[in-house]
Amino acid sequence: MKDYQYPLDLDWTTDEMVVVTNMWTAVEQANETSIEISVFLSKYQAFKTVVKSIGEEKRLGNEFQKVSGYSLYRTVQEAKKQGSGRLKIGAGQK
Repeated sequence: MKDYQYPLDLDWTTDEMVVVTNMWTAVEQANETSIEISVFLSKYQAFKTVVKSIGEEKRLGNEFQKVSGYSLYRTVQEAKKQGSGRLKIGAGQK
């Protein structure tokens, strides 16, 4: 278990919080071990059903990066660029 809290909006339903938490976990997995790109992108699609605006996505992504050191934006960009296979962000891309 991490020693930081995931950025969540207390107005979200429990289901929405689970979707967003799954996204943060997937970003960690991509940066720490690896994750199947199709799995990562499906979690991102679900995340976008909760976090619809780019502004909110940026704000939450920045909060997450502050506590974890991992960039939501860079991880998503890399997943889209690779397209398939396993996503493993290099240690230098925090």
